Amino acid sequence: MRRQISLLLAVISTAIVVSFVIPLLLLVRTLAEDRGMAAASQQANTIAVLVSSLHDDPRLDAVLQPSLDRSITQTSVVLADGRVLGVAWPDAQSDPAYAQAVGGQAFQVRDDAGGRVYVPVLVDGGVVVVRASMTSDQLAEGVPLAWGGIIGLGVVLSGIAVWVGGRVGRGISRPLLAVSDTAHRLRQGELAARAPLAGTEETIELGSALNGLADRIEELLAAERDNVRGLAHRLRTPVTALRLEAEQVSDPQIRAGLAESVVQLQTTIDEVVREAQRPLREDLPGMCDATAVVRARVEYWRPLAEDQGRSVQAIIPQQIIRVPVSALELADVVDICLDNIFAHTPDEVGFRIELSVDANKATLLVADYGPGFPTEPGQQRRGTSGMGLELARRVVERAHGRFTRSPVGIPGAQVLVELPLR
Repeated sequence: MRRQISLLLAVISTAIVVSFVIPLLLLVRTLAEDRGMAAASQQANTIAVLVSSLHDDPRLDAVLQPSLDRSITQTSVVLADGRVLGVAWPDAQSDPAYAQAVGGQAFQVRDDAGGRVYVPVLVDGGVVVVRASMTSDQLAEGVPLAWGGIIGLGVVLSGIAVWVGGRVGRGISRPLLAVSDTAHRLRQGELAARAPLAGTEETIELGSALNGLADRIEELLAAERDNVRGLAHRLRTPVTALRLEAEQVSDPQIRAGLAESVVQLQTTIDEVVREAQRPLREDLPGMCDATAVVRARVEYWRPLAEDQGRSVQAIIPQQIIRVPVSALELADVVDICLDNIFAHTPDEVGFRIELSVDANKATLLVADYGPGFPTEPGQQRRGTSGMGLELARRVVERAHGRFTRSPVGIPGAQVLVELPLR
């Protein structure tokens, strides 16, 4: 927006300056030419007065010479007898302008060669014609300098207008950028973020609306969490009663099956409660450095792996890799994958965790050297809830990533997580 406002003011100011500068340039040139022609006319009239007073004086030539020498104009005086005083006028007799002046008409001529003033003087012996000439360079004297000053002033004025436009645009765009930054922070889960109410009336209204939306989102999430917590806690009582009744079943096989089903149900309810107790800000898309999170989780699990005699191969780059999930969610994914290895492979079975990045995605590979997955994707192992990898899959797919696991029966279980870069 700031650039657009600056460009708009630059175009408008340039158009205004040009609309004034061009006529001013033409006016300066016209005034310079008029000044030159006025000087030539004054010179011609001065010489004409002297000629009319001293036309019969033999010293006329000597009297006129000082005036002719001091003048910046090229002055020619054609006497009635045909003699020419001052600047030579060799083709006077054949010049149409001379014939027009001899007819008694005083006039001016302006063309590419310059300007000329013709003044006839009626004397006893006929007509004396006075011609005062100015070259085109004399008529344009001082015009280039004046034009340069005018154009320079126009450029300065346009530059000032662009600078003022940039300041104005900055004053308008800065509050909008603050509102935009608040929107991004809200999108990343920082529900406490609020837009500053500053700037134009429209920007203040926009910030106020965004703050109201954030308040409403916080209220709705809190209400939803309360409902889920209440539902989860209400379910625990009948589950406890169901477990007690299952323990009273006389048939051992039926009792064991019911107990396993109750454990699975209790695990699922516990997972619901745990999700309901997560901070509200984690419900919204977040961002984290995958390198730091994966390295921290590997170091967390390394002591347990050493106790069980498991080899740990961690290939983690040094660069920052930003992915569109929160640090807690990515840590959950890594923990689920590693916990799956510790829970379902014998001791001393090593594993490898590798994080890599290319142009558009980050890839996390978690692989062990055990017998592999014994069940199809989506099926649970006996004695577990089967929720772990499914929860990891949901987190990854919610971030527009891809979660895949190696086929059943292939030695060495592998989990591949692909996340887009932030």
